[in-house]
Amino acid sequence: MNRREFVTLLGGAAAAWPLAAGAQQLRRVGVLIPSHSQTDREGQTSITAFLDTFQKLGWTDGRNVRIEYRWGAGDAERTKAAANELVHSAADVIVVASTPALAELHRLTSTIPLVFVQVGDPVDTGFVASLARPGGNITGFQSFEPAMGGKWLGVLKEAAPNLTRAAVRFGSDSGPTIAFLHAAEVVAPSLGVAVTAIDVLDGSGMERSVAAFAVKPDSGLVVLPHRYTVANRGSIIILAARHRLPAI
Repeated sequence: MNRREFVTLLGGAAAAWPLAAGAQQLRRVGVLIPSHSQTDREGQTSITAFLDTFQKLGWTDGRNVRIEYRWGAGDAERTKAAANELVHSAADVIVVASTPALAELHRLTSTIPLVFVQVGDPVDTGFVASLARPGGNITGFQSFEPAMGGKWLGVLKEAAPNLTRAAVRFGSDSGPTIAFLHAAEVVAPSLGVAVTAIDVLDGSGMERSVAAFAVKPDSGLVVLPHRYTVANRGSIIILAARHRLPAI
């Protein structure tokens, strides 16, 4: 099934939902947000935009559709449990953000339609056959191409011309962040920057690793998109400012 057929099928089903909802139970939409907690303002902003668009299309939560949210708060085990709950809740479709969360849903179901956002490389990761013809039960929107890793490092060098070394926070459990890291490493020599990869899962702690790296002058920080870095973005910004590290 290609993307157009998928969207047409989903749209046709949606058109019939109001008729079905009158005599049967409401259609169910699951939403999995792994990087934010329920009280996170950025997460709530995304939900507001999602609901606003849904309402413009004629759908209101509690009236003709039931939307169930699950929040991972940057915790891998909590996200896995949330994915399992949504799959077993008999959702008609699940909207999901991030590569690890989509991977877990992909493992759990091959029948429930999955619509993804904020996924770095859905083709190489094996979620879809191609962007034009995704096939299977998965479709969605790619966020960044791997080459962005090098571009982020380049922007940091423009902001801090004396930069000679950069710590890159990545996640070893996330294929896209590894690809971003590799892209940064390829570009680094042309920028005169030495890249140090720091895994968010290494257990050393953000504060300790940032403090240790900031000891030498002309250092900077590249923070790649990952459920951990998104969930802890506030503390990361404070740490970078405290240690006077240019960061992106």
